[in-house]
Amino acid sequence: MMIDKHTLALVSIVGSSLDVLGALYLAYDLLGGEHGPLRTLTRGVTYGALFGAGYGLALGPVFGLASGLAHGITLAWEFSRASRGRPKSGFWLDAAMSAIRGGGFALGAAYLYGGTFGATFGALSTVGQVVAYRAGIRPTVDYRPVARPRLTKFQLLAAMNRTVGYAVAGYVSAFMTTQRANALSVGLKTGLVIGVVTAIAIPFTPFIEWGADHVPEKRMGVFGVALIIAGFALQSLQYWLALLDVNIR
Repeated sequence: MMIDKHTLALVSIVGSSLDVLGALYLAYDLLGGEHGPLRTLTRGVTYGALFGAGYGLALGPVFGLASGLAHGITLAWEFSRASRGRPKSGFWLDAAMSAIRGGGFALGAAYLYGGTFGATFGALSTVGQVVAYRAGIRPTVDYRPVARPRLTKFQLLAAMNRTVGYAVAGYVSAFMTTQRANALSVGLKTGLVIGVVTAIAIPFTPFIEWGADHVPEKRMGVFGVALIIAGFALQSLQYWLALLDVNIR
């Protein structure tokens, strides 16, 4: 049996991150209780895991980690604003959210297809999302927390628009790099993955929003303990491999 050292390092990083998150949940009272930042953190963890897992299963763990982190940060911020009844954000905040998500896509795509592809794809992603925001297509559109999944016709059309947009972005990015011969297949794969993951995730956002505002305090503590245990298990993997004499390349 053999395991790649980069995979092992990634597992350890995830484990350390889970330890930090678990400690934050256990420190609920120190962070301001129900008026503190943990409701936003809950959103970030949930959205990051949802999108990260979807992208990671289709495009690999590095792409999933980078894009999941970017989605978790931005969606947590935007949905937290919506839950407090804040007005729609202006151009610069929209651009910042788009750039963060575009940066996550850029890092993941660069790992898969090279730096030029990643930079081009990230830039096109950012521009496309800004245009979508200006057209009224944003994650918080039709915001209404409910205790069950829900998908509207507008959200489905937005997911289809995202599919086409990212397919074009993937094709253009590949055509401008050494992936030119596979530009069409790369574009179709990228667009379909991002579009399908979005279409699957969107129905769960109302339920996630409802849960973020109704999670009992004690359950947050239990969740924190579970995260710490999971983090410890992932961090200890490297030592178990050494103990069992598993080859690392």
